[in-house]
Amino acid sequence: MPEAKLDSAVGAPSATDSSQRPKFARLAVLVGIYFAIVWLLPRPESVTPPGWRLFAIFAATIAGLILQPVPGGALVLMAVTLAALVGGLTIQEALAGYADTTVWLVMAAFFISRALINTGLARRIALFFVRLFGKSSLGICYSLSLSDMILATIIPSNGARSGGVILPIVRSIAELYGSSPGATAALLGSFLMTAVYQGICVTAAMFFTGQASNPLAAQIAGQMGYPINWASWFAAGIVPGLCSLALVPPLVMRLNPPQIRHTPEASEFATRELKAMGRMKGREIVLAVTFAAVCGMWVTSGWHGVDITITALLGSVALLLTGVLRWEDVKGERAAWDIFIWYGGLLRLGKALNDTGVTTEFAKAIGGVFGGATWPVLLAAALLIYFYAHYGFASITAHILAMYPPFVAVLVAKDAPIGLVMFSFACFTNLAAGLTNYGTTPSPMFFAHDYVPFRRWWYVGFVVSLANIAIWSTVGFAWWKLIGIW
Repeated sequence: MPEAKLDSAVGAPSATDSSQRPKFARLAVLVGIYFAIVWLLPRPESVTPPGWRLFAIFAATIAGLILQPVPGGALVLMAVTLAALVGGLTIQEALAGYADTTVWLVMAAFFISRALINTGLARRIALFFVRLFGKSSLGICYSLSLSDMILATIIPSNGARSGGVILPIVRSIAELYGSSPGATAALLGSFLMTAVYQGICVTAAMFFTGQASNPLAAQIAGQMGYPINWASWFAAGIVPGLCSLALVPPLVMRLNPPQIRHTPEASEFATRELKAMGRMKGREIVLAVTFAAVCGMWVTSGWHGVDITITALLGSVALLLTGVLRWEDVKGERAAWDIFIWYGGLLRLGKALNDTGVTTEFAKAIGGVFGGATWPVLLAAALLIYFYAHYGFASITAHILAMYPPFVAVLVAKDAPIGLVMFSFACFTNLAAGLTNYGTTPSPMFFAHDYVPFRRWWYVGFVVSLANIAIWSTVGFAWWKLIGIW
């Protein structure tokens, strides 16, 4: 923002006043949404007045996550407070989301991910794959996508994986070959930025911990009668995800080809970096064992019955006791505590909204529009609408909250297989983030490096979206049928 000039005139607006105007304008929009719903929109007879006010709070919150007049955590805290004031909830009920096990699963996974980044183990894993497969530009893309896939099994933040591990390596390798933003971007950097980012969207769809909002989708599915846990999401995502990871990089290479195809220096760069890191330290070994143990316990949770949240917390406690993770790290994990506020609040608001019957009424209304359609036709139409609606969202969380519950309710009411419905919408939300340069947290991180023009980014995103839809709706649906999801 330009500096404000001194003005001696009485009443001249200050820079602070000017900077606050967009913020207050967006807040005014949210207030308008609330009152428009409460006063102007007809309330269904089955919904109580407090339930209708809760719906208005929820709708304004979703709009706020898109418009962002204030940070998301602050916005949700406001919504939770208002829900207790006018939405028919007691303060104990409004705050109950912060005791939810899913919230603490995400928190514990964030703490473990902090240890992975701080100790350098996450970077070591990525460099290991680059050393093995990084002798070509396509190989670099595969190696970093595989690295992100492994980290996604336990790091629930695609932003942390990208910003802390993957993106710095992408930039380093591009510059190793003299590829910088501008005239030399097409040498290698432009391809890597687009291809690796598209891979990150796929890995986000593959795992329960692929990104922070996936447990939210799982929680909503559980509230609607279809429980999803880490192991079941792993089973559902692994086959179509691997197919996408295999096919998307060559597709991006055709759409945005690099001038440099052979990259032996990248493998040598990884070898040098690994040599500089030295042998695995004691802290890394303890972390690697803990990492493997936590993932193993999650995969086998159906056999031993230990809740996955307990497993994640035990992993965090083990790292604290061994000193691999410090309490200062836990206190300083700002992203985790931010998620704690907005995620716990949104979980509770979503459950309370479902209890009011608003979602059921919406499903009835949509079902009436598609009254004559069979569930396969309705599923195909709904998935396409749902997928490309992400052009209007800068947040996977906002997309899930706004469209996931009503769309799946419509399909379930049409007797569509509930497992197919729940997983298809949950996974498609993540894949849709590849459409734009603002679709999820890592997208502006990659785009901001200025290797890829706006139009090319969107062009690649659209064509890759067609490929991902084709893969997940054929291979994915067939695999889900084979393993009994539907």
